[in-house]
Amino acid sequence: MRLRRLILGLTGASGIVYGVRFLDWVSRAGDIEVHLLMTSAAKVTLAHEMGLSPNELERKAAVVHDVRNIAAPIASGSFRTSGMVVAPCSMKTLAAIANGDSGNLLTRAADVCLKERRPLILVPRETPLHIGHLRALVKAAEIGAVILPPLPGFYFHPRTIDDLVDHTVGKILDQLGFEHTLFKRWGES
Repeated sequence: MRLRRLILGLTGASGIVYGVRFLDWVSRAGDIEVHLLMTSAAKVTLAHEMGLSPNELERKAAVVHDVRNIAAPIASGSFRTSGMVVAPCSMKTLAAIANGDSGNLLTRAADVCLKERRPLILVPRETPLHIGHLRALVKAAEIGAVILPPLPGFYFHPRTIDDLVDHTVGKILDQLGFEHTLFKRWGES
């Protein structure tokens, strides 16, 4: 079994359930070493939206990094990973990533993924979007990020909010090449 490393960044945008559900899935996979980063705003959102403490979530990750520790291994391109997911991705974090602002470990790790041509999947959670948001999204895509907003399909006839969340998490897993059965694919019975 080959151990894969993934970085998961959580920001303070609404929709932290996407990052939590992604962490639930990858932590059960068994062959994935998850490096978790949470901004201070993410910790507030985690408590508000899900009633969870950072410690409860951190237990599911193999390694937890302080977002202020710019000397952590994931700040270096020589520390190999299979990519990074930022879910949810606040507009503040998106703008920093799009502009190469490595002011904290989360944005530095994202920058490393881009420079090393590793997958960087951003799950932006904001609506409506103004032109500044749109330009930052385009800029991030132009430098190599995958922009994956949580916009579920309805062809699989979701019945619950969990079904909708799982669809987005499944799309993230698809981008990373992981097999899953989180939603029924188009054309499958």
